[in-house]
Amino acid sequence: MKNHLALAAISLLALPAFAQKTPIKITVDLTEAPRKLYHAEIDLPVKSGPVTLLTPQWIPGDHAPNGEANAIAGVEFTANGKTLPWRRDDVNLYEFHLDIPAGVTTIHAHLDAIAADRNSRQMACLEWERLMLYPAHIPVKDIAIEPSVTTPAGWGIGTALTTTGTGVPPATTGVAESAHTPAAGSVTTHFAATNVEQLLDSPVITGKYFHEFPLAPEVTPKHFIDVVSDEPEDSNLKPELLASISNLVREAGAAYASHHYNAYHFLLTLSNVAGGEGLEHHQSSDNGVGEKGFSDPAQYLGNSDLLSHEFTHSWDGKYRRPSTLYQPDFATPQQGMLLWVYEGMTQYMGNVLAARSGLKTQAQYRDMLALSAASLDNESGRIWRSVEDTSIASSIDRRPIGPWGNWSRGQSYYQEGELVWLDADTLIREKTGGKKSLTDFQKIFLGKGGDTGPIVAPYDRKQLIADLNEVLPYDWATFLHDRIDVPTPHTDLAGIERGGYKLVYTDKQSPSERMLGAARGPRGGGVNVWYSLGMRITGDGTVAEVKYDGVADKAGLNPGDKIFGVNSEIFSADAMRKALDDSKGNTQPIHLMMQDGTKLTALDINYHDGQRYPSLVRVEGTTDYLDEITKPLIK
Repeated sequence: MKNHLALAAISLLALPAFAQKTPIKITVDLTEAPRKLYHAEIDLPVKSGPVTLLTPQWIPGDHAPNGEANAIAGVEFTANGKTLPWRRDDVNLYEFHLDIPAGVTTIHAHLDAIAADRNSRQMACLEWERLMLYPAHIPVKDIAIEPSVTTPAGWGIGTALTTTGTGVPPATTGVAESAHTPAAGSVTTHFAATNVEQLLDSPVITGKYFHEFPLAPEVTPKHFIDVVSDEPEDSNLKPELLASISNLVREAGAAYASHHYNAYHFLLTLSNVAGGEGLEHHQSSDNGVGEKGFSDPAQYLGNSDLLSHEFTHSWDGKYRRPSTLYQPDFATPQQGMLLWVYEGMTQYMGNVLAARSGLKTQAQYRDMLALSAASLDNESGRIWRSVEDTSIASSIDRRPIGPWGNWSRGQSYYQEGELVWLDADTLIREKTGGKKSLTDFQKIFLGKGGDTGPIVAPYDRKQLIADLNEVLPYDWATFLHDRIDVPTPHTDLAGIERGGYKLVYTDKQSPSERMLGAARGPRGGGVNVWYSLGMRITGDGTVAEVKYDGVADKAGLNPGDKIFGVNSEIFSADAMRKALDDSKGNTQPIHLMMQDGTKLTALDINYHDGQRYPSLVRVEGTTDYLDEITKPLIK
């Protein structure tokens, strides 16, 4: 309580220095995005006296303090043509302190951002947190802001923001106040006033090769997919892909019986340079894959649930959000204890909707489910760490852990949550004789209030359980406790088994696993012997990961070791697979020639069960709920 009172006192002191009703004006110049430089000119209404300005730290959807204050450069504040001194806060490094002279009502800020990713010679993605400034100690939804974006001539723009007009920018943004001049011939697009909360939630993609496609034209509100690419042919999506994405719009509407946006834009970047992305927003999603990520069949399968996952977040995560993940500003730490709903149920529905809409087949859905379930069941860290703890500690788990990651578990709330919600779905179907399903729950939980704009409806676990009980009276508190709150030696396979299938291991990879391996290519593909020897090996023989307390670990292998020979052959993926086949029913160990640091050593692995790859097999005489779940709702 003491801390809350202190914050309230600080807020009251800070309020007089900012005129809330006058909007901030921000213009971001992306004309140097190909050089990995973004620029911003910001006009902020103020009153005389001390003022504290913030740049975002806790970005919604990141589940971690990933704000990019470290990438901001060239900071300059001016008022009436004179430079204003500033000082960064000694503790909160996202705060800038200034003293506003008497009579000054507006200050100008210039910022540059060193944008190391999400841009190439032909495109750029603007995440507003990179360049945004706003007053501290005021809820971000209460701060008005008018945004504009300057782009190279001929580049198209995709965003959920509402455009109000375009024009060639003046030579500078503010007389004697701009540290950067926009490139000749560039174009500035002006957007309707919004608030800081919504602007941060509305990324912009822009590029030379831009297409916007309307989706499911009969559905209200309107939906679009905006695409930019490095090569002109890639952004012109094929009709069959557009048909599946239109089906996704229809199927999501049928599943959730509501919309929480005024219009929705799938933003898609196709580039081998601009980096991957998948981030949810209320009225859009920022999706980035490789240049051929949606046209090459091998690459496509791994991306097939990206759009459906991020789209589902408009309901689950953006509209219905755990109360501890919805804070009044981007400075208060978020708490992730319900991420197994936010991300876990979205993981479940992302894959289900992908199958329902034709973005993947039902067989591919089962193959991918088998891979996910087997990975979780062979995760060493599950014996000491609960799913809830992976949620709570999400903000530290988002940092790469390096070797032995299976012992730490990381962000298991995604896939583990998926299996828990499959368990709940099949349980509801079984208990009600197929009359109800998780869809009935989602229409209540995600559809509260019917169609709304982009607003947040927070919840806690008690409210979640109440909505589940409205569909099926059951001891949901114990159901969730047993699967979420305590470590379990095995993953939750009840949904798969109740769904009419069984997880088994065979000596042949499923078609989907073979396709995913092909997408990695012959050099980087390596060989996956995780379910046999308990390690993953890259194409050059480097041991990428070792399962803690697995076969390879017990034999003494370490991440980073390099395998040169397998039995009597030089290492290759085929040689390793042959050694596994030969081990079956054989008492001889598998002989490896290793490089451990600066030494060559011989190492034997005592293993005799051959190749093992996960698969789902149908259990005869049971109800095939998995295929029932992944059938389209729209006939």
